[in-house]
Amino acid sequence: MGDRRSKTSSGGISKELLFDRQSVRAVDRAAIEEYGIPGIVLMENAARSLAAEALKMLDPQRSPATVLIICGSGNNGGDGYALARHLHNAGCNPILVSLGEPAPGTDAAVNYEICRKLALRERAPDAPDLFGDADLIVDAIFGTGLARPVRGAAAEMIERINAAEAPVLAVDVPSGLDCDTGQELGTAVKATRTVTFVGPKSGFGESGAGQYTGTVVVADIGAPVELVERFGRRRPPRS
Repeated sequence: MGDRRSKTSSGGISKELLFDRQSVRAVDRAAIEEYGIPGIVLMENAARSLAAEALKMLDPQRSPATVLIICGSGNNGGDGYALARHLHNAGCNPILVSLGEPAPGTDAAVNYEICRKLALRERAPDAPDLFGDADLIVDAIFGTGLARPVRGAAAEMIERINAAEAPVLAVDVPSGLDCDTGQELGTAVKATRTVTFVGPKSGFGESGAGQYTGTVVVADIGAPVELVERFGRRRPPRS
């Protein structure tokens, strides 16, 4: 499953700051309400960063590479749908697995509909041998908002992801990991790499969190640096 040591790479001030569930939501909300940046623009920027990292994780000798993207019904899933478009344009073979359709009128629903119009391949969550031909698995099930134990179909899918052989790219935070505490919420994806948005999450530095995050890459989604500085918390000094 690859290197599970946690390390952070990014430019700019964001890697020097930590964000919990509340502060990262505040950045998004202020970007939209104070600066007039549409949420779908932030989602598009996130997807571009995800695509860049996904392509780095693929073997260039395998073309077209098959990328299995497992999407929840919220914005994390929307990032996954937007990612699928970029990977399709890059010559990959994205396959979508939907764990619930996005709510109508949301940014996630916009990207879901685009994928449908592109006729991107889809598989049912209970399809046999779901992961058999995947060169990369993308976890876009839950994001930073998750604060309760994972149950039912989502928990089963997480266990199946962890049992698969392909490397795993987590979107923003591994599904099932509490971004504030770094503890698993019943079960959590063990990612090879996590592309996290705005800045590292508070829980990523906690003991044991690295086995879930793998390598952490901080991605800029276009939120003004003024907001990043306003809502981020300085890392505590090393003892």
